[in-house]
Amino acid sequence: MNQPTDYDGIFLGAGHNALVAAAYLARCGMRVAVLERAATPGGGLATLENPRLRGFWHNTHSFFHRAVTAMPWYRDLDLRHHGAEYIEPAFNVAMILRDGRVLQWWTDFDKTVASFAEFSPRDAARLAAWVAEFRPIVEQILIPEAQSPPLPRDRRRALLERSSLGRRLLEVSALSPLEFVTREFENDVVRAGLLFLNGLREVDLRLRGFGHAIPAMLAGPRMAAMCVGGSARLADALVRDITEHGGHVLSGVRIERIVLEDGRAVGVEVADSDGSGRGAIAQIRAGFVASGMNPQQTFLRLIDADLLSPTLKRQAEAFRYNLLAPLFGLNVALAEPPQYTAARDCPSLDSAFMVILGLERFEQFQEIVAAHEEGRIPSTVMWGCCPTVFDASQAPPLRHVAFMWEKLPYALDGDATNWDTAAEAHGREMLAMWRRYAPNLADGVVLDAFCRTPLDTERSLPNMQAGDLLVGSFEGQVGDHRPFAGAGNYRTAVPGLYLCGGATHPGGNITGLCGYNAARVIASDHGVGIWWDPPDVEAAWEAAT
Repeated sequence: MNQPTDYDGIFLGAGHNALVAAAYLARCGMRVAVLERAATPGGGLATLENPRLRGFWHNTHSFFHRAVTAMPWYRDLDLRHHGAEYIEPAFNVAMILRDGRVLQWWTDFDKTVASFAEFSPRDAARLAAWVAEFRPIVEQILIPEAQSPPLPRDRRRALLERSSLGRRLLEVSALSPLEFVTREFENDVVRAGLLFLNGLREVDLRLRGFGHAIPAMLAGPRMAAMCVGGSARLADALVRDITEHGGHVLSGVRIERIVLEDGRAVGVEVADSDGSGRGAIAQIRAGFVASGMNPQQTFLRLIDADLLSPTLKRQAEAFRYNLLAPLFGLNVALAEPPQYTAARDCPSLDSAFMVILGLERFEQFQEIVAAHEEGRIPSTVMWGCCPTVFDASQAPPLRHVAFMWEKLPYALDGDATNWDTAAEAHGREMLAMWRRYAPNLADGVVLDAFCRTPLDTERSLPNMQAGDLLVGSFEGQVGDHRPFAGAGNYRTAVPGLYLCGGATHPGGNITGLCGYNAARVIASDHGVGIWWDPPDVEAAWEAAT
């Protein structure tokens, strides 16, 4: 006789993908619970109060949210009503050069083209041509694909080859981002800017199969945006929707193991996460378990080794993480916002959202890659924002917060724990460089500063092993092979166990689409009618021109 269940479904980890999936299923009438080890839900959607100055709020991991308001789950779950409002500044990105010139990206595409033309009229024309060509590819091919469970590889290629848009996507995708930019653009600054904004921050620039990443991002429906009140407000909104529809989000819960009976996942064992390691163990039973964790956490840490098949064990062990993804952050509390010297010739710079510093030439990318491979710190290329220019609620009156991020190696000089002694000194070096562009950032203006290292990322967000904010490399781990063959459709080889985190299609970043797609698969498997209207990727591609 089957034992009664506490819930229809349990989600492991309260990252945004698990919250999205749980919210959809709660609205289906399913009894769901989301279990989170940390004191607050949200994962990378973290907005933390300054540890020494009250009222200064810092977004220590996730901040630039691209196209969130265009995502189906933002609309379907009415998250604006739940308090997740967004600002998309018009002057979206400024890449400031040492000589005072500024390469600019605007929500008004004509202004972006005009800025590129100041560096190269030919490259500006190429930019406009690629955006025009890729807009229908994004709308008819890539958006439906990202918002659907992945197709088998052979079926995907066969469908794409039937349309001119699909064939063009396959042709461009065969390149690496480096090859695409080198072939299509000539100006050194333009090449560097495109590779950084639309490449290094997302995928390995050397990786073939991703030549389309740059034109696709340029042709996308939205640009970088920020959540009013801080990134954590998006997590708060998702939690509100779950609880409003009868679900539960439980924080401070340490998940000990996934319970299997007759080979099927039927629940979890948990302990109070009091830090002592002596919390009382309890079992929570459910009709299914969905993990927002990475494959090693899910299969190697949470399932007894003798219950795991040798094949599944090998696949989980072989899952790989990104070399170039780890992030180092410098967070500052300020008496006034940064005032860039370059604003003398570019007055609109005072309203720029994302600011890139230290990037001057195309060859720097090879230097950055080499430094990561060797475990050393490269010449600084950093990007960041002063959120309080756009949202005063994140600091006390007439005060500001700002940050700069840099991609740095996880294993510094071969050992990640070296960051514990190296972080403060590197933060000072970043601040000194920042001052060369914004001289007002003197000691009297900088009220406080603290750093977050790639090791800090792994410690606070264990899902992001080796500091990988994308939760897994895209080399051979995409589509129906993400995280690996046999688990690429959110189902796993363990009946009743699903995956829904950034290690699944379409990958990391704040898209919510891993959870959105997983909810459809879980609902289908459990005979629950869906109330939303997801795209039919095969029908969309059949209709593509």
